[in-house]
Amino acid sequence: MKKLKLILLSREGCCLCEGLEERLRRISLENLKPPIELQVIDIDQGMISDRLRAQYSLEVPVMMVKCKSNDNFAVLPRVSPRLAGEGLSKWLQELCATLQVN
Repeated sequence: MKKLKLILLSREGCCLCEGLEERLRRISLENLKPPIELQVIDIDQGMISDRLRAQYSLEVPVMMVKCKSNDNFAVLPRVSPRLAGEGLSKWLQELCATLQVN
């Protein structure tokens, strides 16, 4: 089964970003269907377009996945800072099952 790439736009020193990344790394993303591969991108490091940086710079952390139908990304809803472990895993599983993603 093809892996789904989950992109986390983050910022060094942001406690919300670092907390979400830590919670995501603690769950078994590989065991979800489809399996998920996490890619963390620091929004200030230049690995994203100027358009995305301008759009999301004040909103990090932002999670997105690539859409099936085109080369755009689907931005996922904000996740509660309290959601962790099995709850976060289930939330991701249900959300990704509803999206048309690659």
